[in-house]
Amino acid sequence: MSCCAPGAEMALEVVDAASAVPSSDEIRLASRALDGGCRQTDLSVPSVHCAGCIQAIEAALAKIENIDSARVNLSTKRVSVRWRGEQVPPFFAVLSRLGYQAHLFDQEIQEKDRALSELIRAVAVAGFAAGNIMLLSVSVWSGAEGATRDLFHWLSALIAIPALAFAGGIYFRSAANALRHGRMNMDVPIVVGVSLAYAMSLYETINHGEHAYFDASVSLLFFLLIGRTLDHVMRERARTAVNGLSRLASRGSLVLRDDGKREYVPVAELVPGLRLLIAAGERIPVDGDILSGNSDLDFSIVSGESAPKAVGAGAHVQAGTLNLTGPLTMQATAAAKDSFLAEMVRLMEAAEGGRSRYRRIADRVSALYAPVVHLAALLTFLGWVASGDWHRAMTIAIAVLIITCPCALGLAVPIVQVVAARRLFEAGVMVKDGSAMERLAAIDTAVFDKTGTLTLGRPKLVNAPSIDPTMLAVAADMAAHSHHPFSRAIASYAGYSGQPDVESVSEHPGFGVEAITEGNTWRLGRRGWAGWKARTGGEGKLGGYGGTVLSKNGNIVACFAFEDALRQDAKATIQQLKNAGVSVDILSGDTAKACSEVAKSLGTDSFVPALLPSGKVEWIESLTRAGHKVLMVGDGLNDTPALRAAYVSMAPATAADIGRQAADFVFLRESLLAVPLAMDVSRKAGRLIRENITIAIVYNAFAVPIAILGYVTPLIAAIAMSASSLIVIANAMRLQATAKVAPRAAPTRRRTDIIEAAHP
Repeated sequence: MSCCAPGAEMALEVVDAASAVPSSDEIRLASRALDGGCRQTDLSVPSVHCAGCIQAIEAALAKIENIDSARVNLSTKRVSVRWRGEQVPPFFAVLSRLGYQAHLFDQEIQEKDRALSELIRAVAVAGFAAGNIMLLSVSVWSGAEGATRDLFHWLSALIAIPALAFAGGIYFRSAANALRHGRMNMDVPIVVGVSLAYAMSLYETINHGEHAYFDASVSLLFFLLIGRTLDHVMRERARTAVNGLSRLASRGSLVLRDDGKREYVPVAELVPGLRLLIAAGERIPVDGDILSGNSDLDFSIVSGESAPKAVGAGAHVQAGTLNLTGPLTMQATAAAKDSFLAEMVRLMEAAEGGRSRYRRIADRVSALYAPVVHLAALLTFLGWVASGDWHRAMTIAIAVLIITCPCALGLAVPIVQVVAARRLFEAGVMVKDGSAMERLAAIDTAVFDKTGTLTLGRPKLVNAPSIDPTMLAVAADMAAHSHHPFSRAIASYAGYSGQPDVESVSEHPGFGVEAITEGNTWRLGRRGWAGWKARTGGEGKLGGYGGTVLSKNGNIVACFAFEDALRQDAKATIQQLKNAGVSVDILSGDTAKACSEVAKSLGTDSFVPALLPSGKVEWIESLTRAGHKVLMVGDGLNDTPALRAAYVSMAPATAADIGRQAADFVFLRESLLAVPLAMDVSRKAGRLIRENITIAIVYNAFAVPIAILGYVTPLIAAIAMSASSLIVIANAMRLQATAKVAPRAAPTRRRTDIIEAAHP
């Protein structure tokens, strides 16, 4: 709704030390070396709030000598500056002259969001004041005269004072800061309009005038504050997603020195070549190669697959992956800032920077609204002043401001989004950002992750009938001693067998579970480890299932096959999206065989297997370059950059925390029908938003000329303003009707086109 200029009061507060200008050595130390002799310094600028801020900062920094580029990320409030040379450019001084406080990004201290708290208090104060002034105005409109009318006007004036001083203070400080640094922003005309309306109302009250319009000035603040609060909440959620991913990084690691000593080293000081000791339960701090040890690692952040992966000497591991079962010794091959997890954070921020260029419908209309309305009011005033009656000129100009008060325009988008959000919540879908509904309504391509999204991410034993019941029972007893997903699937299917207690049981990380009972050695796990006496071709009679087997004294006695069940209504979801004109792709880090089976079950042949997180982002970017607007539906940590890169995104409630934070929509139920439902509600909401904005514009087109000609009193202007708001609300309530997926022609797209776009 509005554009916020920088203001220290609206920023997240940090300690004084963090806001101090760092020395050149500190800046150089915090910078990251890039190719070609270039360096990148990341700054935190908490007071960045709008597209105007982005343009001002990027333009000013680009003029500094030796700076190659400057990029502002609105959600994370980070300014990334790339520069060359031995001397550090004076970007802190330039930002200070613009009115922005900055500090090195690594020094940022996360505290309670005081800006949001201030906004909520301001909305409450403005809403309370507007409601009470409107009640008093009703009495005046009903015919109160003389001393009674003056009393109501004075009460309204007193009630408006705290609203203007506290709630309006956000706009006054912002406008003053912009003017002090020689700039204009959206808050300047807002402050002029509010102040002028209050001043003229006070003048009328002092002179026992018939009309005062304190309600218009306070209502204007109330609706503008609602819009700013919603925008702030959305931006903070985006910041949380990036910061949450960063928190997956290890704080440090035990380093094994050449003399045998062990020393804990912070992650920032880990360099390639160091030998690191990683205990079970710790995250891998940097990219590296396993030197010794065997374990199961949770690679979900890399591949998105829930099943742990066994690793041993020679395996390459990425930063952020979780060591589950056994100790490992590894050699670092990259520093933390160059490792996999840091690259994922950069992917997210790059994607968010691209998304921030999207301007919501309300923003586009509001950008034109203020200049036009205030210019009309000014010209009206000057025209009537020429007639010789400045008081009448001012009154008519105020009437123009009141009748064009953006209450209807302010409600046009939020009220539809509130009704749509309620409609979706009743269907089990949470909407995290109103602008996401505008984007979802425009999609023509849907991209689904496989594991945990199209499937439930819970392995299920599928060949139990072909397994000897006694062997299945033994396997279940052994599986109860392991937390491996396949072991849990066996144990949950077969339960307790009642077989003799094992004499000893142990889990061999990366291989499986071993148990000894009555002199026999049983193993449940990887085929090569468990069936050490197996002969070539000797397993054919057992069905040759998968890689998980049960052996007795080295001889395989049972094989186990697993599948991941499809999420409820997955096939119907794909079909409904296709019927609505949306193309569907499946992206996965799993094998081609596994993807093919799922795609066949869903009735589609469009899938891309064996993708890393960067590969998913590249695929989405290739679709975007081809002119498509992409919905990404995913759940894993590895899907997070893709969720941020997509035009709009959705995740199930079972997704990783980072995935839920990064997504625009979260659906709470297992059924995937939430996806086409959310799309249809969003399309319908988009139509209503456009209708509401049209209503507001048509209202202004008729009302403004009448007001300019002097035929509208402030009282009639206030009534007309309220009537337009009621019409907008009534139109938005039509969204309560049940939404159905409407058919739409499917876009023409060939897989070869996208592959060529991805690899020009």
